[in-house]
Amino acid sequence: MSFNESKIKKMLPKTYLRKQVAQEISIALTHFQFLVPVMDKHVYNDGTSKDLMSLIGTIPIKCQDKTYNIPVCLWLEESFPQTAPICYIRPTREMMLLKGKFVSSNGEVRLPYLEEWKHGECDLVSLLQVMCVIFGDFPPVCMKQYPEPEQTSCWLQFQRQPQVLSGSDGSMYLCLPREDDQPFQQEHETTC
Repeated sequence: MSFNESKIKKMLPKTYLRKQVAQEISIALTHFQFLVPVMDKHVYNDGTSKDLMSLIGTIPIKCQDKTYNIPVCLWLEESFPQTAPICYIRPTREMMLLKGKFVSSNGEVRLPYLEEWKHGECDLVSLLQVMCVIFGDFPPVCMKQYPEPEQTSCWLQFQRQPQVLSGSDGSMYLCLPREDDQPFQQEHETTC
């Protein structure tokens, strides 16, 4: 779905500087095609919530000559562009957040650009470009490492020596020792 400036302006409540905010978002979307504007409920750290405009999606970063898409969410408060967006890294299930100098443990982005935000000098495109550069040097996420399925228990089954036992009625059955070296106790005999 494409979002032109007038469509974005209609999404914004009247409490926003609609023309200016819609223009900033529209310009950002021309540079970052994988972001989408969404009105949604933002929950602040103190538990209060408010419907805010957000940009949700991914931004590309270059890390070791490879391009990766980093999932982000930028919340624009009603005071935007006088105040900086509230930015988060939103890892997928396959990703793990890397807390560091520029990302808190809850995924909040903490960049000098945001802390020193000045209306008229700072904008969404520049912020997103700064994020791309910083996160290229300091990636905020990595892929989770899933352990290889444990092969040892299967391997042990082939290494343990089965015993051929005889039942009281002359029937025979195989008995495989348990992994904990405790004797196997079978209640039912199986005939071969």
